[in-house]
Amino acid sequence: MTSRGRVVVIGAGAGGLAAASDLAHAGLDVTVLDKAACEGGKMRQVEAGGTHIDAGPTVFTMRWVFEALFETGGQTFGTSLGLTPASVLARHAWRESGVLDLHADIDASADAIGAFAGRREGEAYRGFISECRDIHTTLKDTFMAAQKPNAASLMLRVGDLGAMWRTRPFDTYWSRLRQRFTDPRLRQLFGRYSTYVGSSPFRAPATLMLIAHVEQDGVWLLDGGMRALAGAVRRLAESGGAKFRFGEEAERILVSRGAVCGVRLKSGEEIPAGAVVFNGDASALSAGLLGGDVRGSVPGVPRGARSLSAITWCVAAQSRGLPLAYHNVFFSDDYKGEFDSVFRDRTITQRPTVYICAQDRRGDAVPDGPERLLLLINAPPDGDLDQSPIIDAGRFSSRVLEQLASCGLTLDGGLSEGAATTPQGFANLFPATGGALYGQANHGPMASFARPGSAARIPGLYLAGGSTHPGPGVPMATLSGRLAAARILSDLGRGKSH
Repeated sequence: MTSRGRVVVIGAGAGGLAAASDLAHAGLDVTVLDKAACEGGKMRQVEAGGTHIDAGPTVFTMRWVFEALFETGGQTFGTSLGLTPASVLARHAWRESGVLDLHADIDASADAIGAFAGRREGEAYRGFISECRDIHTTLKDTFMAAQKPNAASLMLRVGDLGAMWRTRPFDTYWSRLRQRFTDPRLRQLFGRYSTYVGSSPFRAPATLMLIAHVEQDGVWLLDGGMRALAGAVRRLAESGGAKFRFGEEAERILVSRGAVCGVRLKSGEEIPAGAVVFNGDASALSAGLLGGDVRGSVPGVPRGARSLSAITWCVAAQSRGLPLAYHNVFFSDDYKGEFDSVFRDRTITQRPTVYICAQDRRGDAVPDGPERLLLLINAPPDGDLDQSPIIDAGRFSSRVLEQLASCGLTLDGGLSEGAATTPQGFANLFPATGGALYGQANHGPMASFARPGSAARIPGLYLAGGSTHPGPGVPMATLSGRLAAARILSDLGRGKSH
């Protein structure tokens, strides 16, 4: 096969895996490179307390994305994965002011909200979920699963001015929540969905309400965690003939006569290719980390436009007090102050909101002894700056434990024995990001159009991953990989780019 039919995929995260699978099953010669020891990208695990703990994305939604991917590869999604639908979507707690579960069943959630905050708020929730569903229906096929549009072409795709207006791109998420809910705790709860794309609910467009529908439409728990998903997609790609080379770092994307012609590894080996899919943060290209020839292939992201970073702790600990669900959120008293601290002051508030993924909690089962926990707080994406207050996880662990205790939860042994990752650690894992975990923040009505699409400015260079269209998160990054593959096949005259 000539180099025209050869594709090199740099990065075995969700987008790279999906692109590799689609391209391999279309008959192309596909090689996937990753400097890590195995597949997954942000779907990584770390060792703590003698066990392996998921340390990246933990919420599995949008199952239809993976069903379609596996169908293209001639397989049925789920046959090699254990999936359990979550009946409780998440447990939410506030300091001295109650606990509220959201359920997979809308009626159960409405009843729980009514008991928690009053009958009016339960009815407001029904209206909110209906609005979220409407936005999702409008944008699923026209934006999320389609090649990157601009504002004008999206309007043409939707074909309905009323439906487009109802996506509320010019309202902030928070302003819409204020119209829907009177209880500030419910505004916090539903405003948190903007953090799924690394953004502040006070600056993000109300369009992101669609995320609430995505979660309401189904959350699943995976046997083996999210890394099991990465392994399943790798095997799917391999069944089509894709080859994986781990521990191999790409040093330079090669360009000849104005078009991509291959990849040079750190070892000096050169792999000729007619197309390269870059499944890293697009900022690495604009920063010149893959060579000067492709520096101008995508626009850079200013530091002030970066999405959230985080400090995470993976621990095996005995929990006491408030019973945990699989997904749990312990809310700050001052939500606006929390986001002002991160995005304006570039620091972390005294009492940050804490997310906990209790990875051994399935249904009513309660672990007998220490359980695997991932704890996360939001942090500024400044991991590439020398700011010791940001990079010292130990300084913030006491704040996390105090916040949990105020909500009724204690962890025996605290966080000192856990494996912590700071913005500096994430910046090292994902170069040129500063630790930003979601690419560019979705702030302002045009932010969703600011991400690069699947084709870069240089012929033969394609993009996948959470920093590109349609956005961050494992399902969306998977869609980005499929869009990159479709664009390559279209450019080769072998299909439509969608």
